[in-house]
Order: sequence, then C-alpha cells, then structure tokens
Amino acid sequence: MEKKAKIIATLGPSIYSEVALNKLIKRGADAFRINFSHNTKDISKTISRIRKLEKLTNKRISLIADLQGKKLRIASIRDNKIKIRYNQKITIVSKKTRLKDKGIFVTFPYPKILKKLKVGKTILFDDGKFAFKISRKKINYVEAICKSNNCIIESNKSVHIPGLETLFNKLTTKDKKDISSAVRLGCNWIALSYIQNEKLIHETRKYIKPEIGIISKIENKLALKNINKIINYSDAIMIARGDLAVEIGHSEVPKIQLSLIKKCSKFSTPVIVATQMLESMIENNTATRAEINDIATAIFQGADAVMLSAETAVGKFPAYAVTTMNKTILSTEKYKKEHIEDFKNLINPRKDPVKSVLLSVKDIAYNPRVKALIVFSNSGRSAKLVSAMRPSVKIVTISPNINVSRRVSLLWGVHSINSKDANDWKDMMNISRQIIRKNKFIKKNEFVVITAGLPFRKAEMTNMIRLYKVDS
Repeated sequence: MEKKAKIIATLGPSIYSEVALNKLIKRGADAFRINFSHNTKDISKTISRIRKLEKLTNKRISLIADLQGKKLRIASIRDNKIKIRYNQKITIVSKKTRLKDKGIFVTFPYPKILKKLKVGKTILFDDGKFAFKISRKKINYVEAICKSNNCIIESNKSVHIPGLETLFNKLTTKDKKDISSAVRLGCNWIALSYIQNEKLIHETRKYIKPEIGIISKIENKLALKNINKIINYSDAIMIARGDLAVEIGHSEVPKIQLSLIKKCSKFSTPVIVATQMLESMIENNTATRAEINDIATAIFQGADAVMLSAETAVGKFPAYAVTTMNKTILSTEKYKKEHIEDFKNLINPRKDPVKSVLLSVKDIAYNPRVKALIVFSNSGRSAKLVSAMRPSVKIVTISPNINVSRRVSLLWGVHSINSKDANDWKDMMNISRQIIRKNKFIKKNEFVVITAGLPFRKAEMTNMIRLYKVDS
C-alpha cells in the first residue's frame, strides 16, 4: 500500500548531502522546503542533488520556497545564541542605537514598533517559547526581565508582541529578491509567510510563472478573519501552528486546524499541517505517543500533506523522522480505507460543472475492477480537483510541463508523470497504454478511468471520461 498524504522535509545542514537526501526520498519524502529566513547561499548545490535523485528514483519532487515575510524577528547574535537566566535583564535595541554599556542585548530592527512597547507588557521570543516583561523604556531601547526558565535565544528568531497588530500588505524587498531566486532555482511553490489578506497573493502572482503555485501560511488572527478570500486565491494553504498558537492560544489551535481543513475541502484547496509534528525527534530517534497522535489526527481530518521542520533541517535523526511519519500515515490511511463512509469529503459540485464530471469519475472508480485514474492535466488544475475528490484508487497525472508535474506531486494521492501531450484520441490511448505497461500497476482485464480536456491541446477544463479495459 502506498501512502496518499505527502511528506514535506525542510532542508538544512542535516540533510544537505546526497546520501541523506536519498534516504529521505526512499523513506517517503515527497517535497523539500527551503526556508528563506535562514542562509541559502549554497542551496543551489543541494537542489542539483535533489534533481539528480529525482531522475534516479523516477519520482517527481516538489520544491517549496518559504519566504521570510514581514514577520518580526531579532537580528543576528554574536556566537549565534545567548543564554539568559530567570529574572535576568536584557536590553532590546534598534539597529541604529549605540549604547556604551548594554550588558546582554538583542537587536530588534523595527524602531517604530519598539517605540510602541509599554512598561509592564510582555514580549515573546522564538514562537512564544520565551517570555520577557518590559521593565523600563527609553527612546531607542527597552529593558526586559526574563520570565522563562532555560531561556536560549538564537539569531533571527521570531518576536511576538501580544495585542499589537501591524498591517503588512506588501512584499518586502527581501521577499522580492527571494522570489527571483526561487524562480531561478526552479522552485514549484512559493509559501507566503505572515499573510493577512489576499493582497500579498495578487502581488506575488506578478513575479512568478503560471506553473508555480502559491501556498498561504495561516499564522495570525487577521488571516483567520479573511480566510475565505485567502483560500479562494491560494493554490494551497499551510496551517503554521507555531505562530498561530502564539497569536490565538495553544488551546484554540486544534479546533482552528479542523475548521481550516474543512474549509479547504469545500474549496478543493490542498492543505498542509506544519510545525512541531515530531519535535522530540530533533534530539531522539523515537517519537512520543502524542506526536504520533498529532500526525494521525491531521490525516484523519483530511490534510494533503504534513511537514517536518527542524526535525530534518538540523535534527540528529532526519531519516528516522521521515520513516516515523510515513508509517503513521500508512497506518491511519489503512483505517480510513476500511471505514471509508466515515470520511466523506465536503465538495459541492453544484456551482462547478467540472467538479460534477470529476465526482462522476470518483463514483466509477469505486468499482473494485477499476484500479487507477489517469488524468491528463496540462495546467495542473484537473490534478488538483481529482486529488480533492479523494478517490479510492491510484491517481496518475500526466503533464507535458515538468514543473507542473513537480508541483502536483505534492497533492494528496497523486503519482505525477511528465510526458508529451496527447494530440488526439489515438495518441491519448497510446500514452495511457505506455504508462500502464511501464508502471506495471494494472493487470490484464482490469479497468482504468481516463480523463482529459477536449479539444486536445486547447482545452480549458476537464470534460471527457473514458473507461478503458486493459488488453495486454
């Protein structure tokens, strides 16, 4: 049994080598995330290794460029990190400030926001892990008292100020530069951090090719407020639970996760669940029962993909982490298949005739003699819709565009193949037969359902279904 939900692994020093990358791909990684909040100077070498392994394994691999966005962060720290004791004082300074004796300090390069801080208020570092209470305020700096034990603050970590809302509706200069790099590197997805409404999505479209998808990361209250428009204009959604938990409270995240997955299902929009899924495996080679349950819950709820962050980027056991996630997905999906009536999707085809066609495909695919769906999808839209239908059989998508093939390989259940486009009916059937013979997943006298758009090469939607009996 092959898993349907996909695994995203974040790139980092732990998996830069070809050997490490190969292990992850063989153990179930389907996509790699590049975190542009960190140093990406030599990332092109790693991408070359991934593309080499893609050919060797004959498996399409998605690359996700995760932009830093206008997320509040501290600047670099000398020696990369500092340790602070409980009740110890630190000074938070702006870039331009020069103090003769700052003691322990961190640089917060947002002077306008620094001025808004008030004595007695709390400021949080590193996705809310460490809390400080502001004890003194001056024009260009504030002093704060540590209210957390075992506090270690590292370079470029996030800063959250409860109750402070700042509008960020435009791409930063860094994000524009990173988008350009991502396009040049051949990334298939752009992930927008700290998005608040649909404006960033529209602006990003101007800088990317049509075959590149946009993932909107949901991590603040304003995004939740504008969620319907964000989902409607995005190609995928990521539930970034770290910042979201800091923003709305940890106890609120589970219900928001379920709500977002349901909404995405209605919109036929893929959804990724991310952040601290196997956090303990950064240091240990086994997961906790709570972490296994967290992954299973995301799969039960209908997530298209789950993501590993520090577990693969800097963790000690990246291959074990992917294996653990893969086993959990397989076990959960086996249960879902055995109890399929309990996990119906929420797609309403009434407003979209194409969805009606594809739901018909899904119904046909429930016949036990039907073993696969073959979807000719030039743009990737049909692949996305078929995936959203959650058919019980294997989904094979065919696109003449290698980058579309790579992008849709992130979608639930999709086995993506890059092949020439069909010119006519005869050509379509020849391509389908070749794929069936090459992949050896269909036996003689079994059936496949083939979908495509007519007229060939010019269709703007899927409007054809053919039931084909394998004859050789």
